[in-house]
Amino acid sequence: MVGNEELKLGVGNEEAITLKPAIVKIERLEIQEVGTKKGKKVVCFAKHPDNPELIQISSVKYENKGKLEIAGLWVNKDSKGLIRKGSALAVFLNIYGAKTIEGINNKEIPTIQDDKGYLVFKAY
Repeated sequence: MVGNEELKLGVGNEEAITLKPAIVKIERLEIQEVGTKKGKKVVCFAKHPDNPELIQISSVKYENKGKLEIAGLWVNKDSKGLIRKGSALAVFLNIYGAKTIEGINNKEIPTIQDDKGYLVFKAY
């Protein structure tokens, strides 16, 4: 059976590596369906200066109604099928001068840590 060898694994002594906030370069984009409702979310595969492999970032810290909020890069559409104005994704794209989701590809964007220590894009 697959996976039975993993039942014998012990606990190691290496902690998870927490990447520090830095400017990352988006190298690839995907729209993934997430959760039971199959919501569509933009996932950015970015090159972090301290990590040899691409990291995935799909959230942004942005200003909403005078407060800083962290939200996922959900693809919320308006009645015309365009990205909803004022959504986290729309604000993120506007701040970095992108007219479309593809427009952020190959851009260098700063990151910041969220409350759980994960990196999110900084858009304020």
